[in-house]
Amino acid sequence: MPRTTDHLQMTPIYGFFHYLSKGVYDAFFRGEVVGTENFPTSGPFLIASNHASHLDPPIVGSQISRQMRFFARKTLWNSRISSWWLDKVETIPVDRDSGDVAAIRRVLQALQEDRAVVLFPEGTRSEDGHLQKPKAGVGLMACKAAAAVVPCRVFGSFEAFGKGAKFPRFGTPVTVVFGPPITAAEYDLPGSGKERYQIASQRIMDRIAALQMPQYPVI
Repeated sequence: MPRTTDHLQMTPIYGFFHYLSKGVYDAFFRGEVVGTENFPTSGPFLIASNHASHLDPPIVGSQISRQMRFFARKTLWNSRISSWWLDKVETIPVDRDSGDVAAIRRVLQALQEDRAVVLFPEGTRSEDGHLQKPKAGVGLMACKAAAAVVPCRVFGSFEAFGKGAKFPRFGTPVTVVFGPPITAAEYDLPGSGKERYQIASQRIMDRIAALQMPQYPVI
């Protein structure tokens, strides 16, 4: 991945972990990475990805040549070291058990600053690697921001380090597929009343589900 203007705008700590994550992915989990041309070249956008492993955030983020913002549950801010690191890489804390207004505001503020944010519509890691029903929160944030959403699907991360696994299975390939951006007009249905945000989340999740593993002919 070449060093671009976006790379050079990363903070030193974020940049260090960005390249570290890319190096670990290339060395131990490298699969195919498809669709990076779908990232908007300017302005804010969201990336919405499935979530089956702790590997998903660093692997997805390491494919994007700009400083991203991620979500993490507030309980991870449980020590000085983890709090320091999470704050330094500009992670947004979220209370998953309630409507976290502060987290929503921070996402909207990041988008107003032309930043990009990675979201996981399922809210938590899958128990079995299969796609789960999305939460309404992602639809709410997308609709409020009216931002383009790039769908992303990660294949193989559950097998590499799924929920319940004590150690990663190094050598398991993880493939990342990014789809074409979804405009607000495609996911937002303003006249749908109380179901508006859940419908938006489901439409985004449907686009994630539609992404397929790349298939190459056997020679």
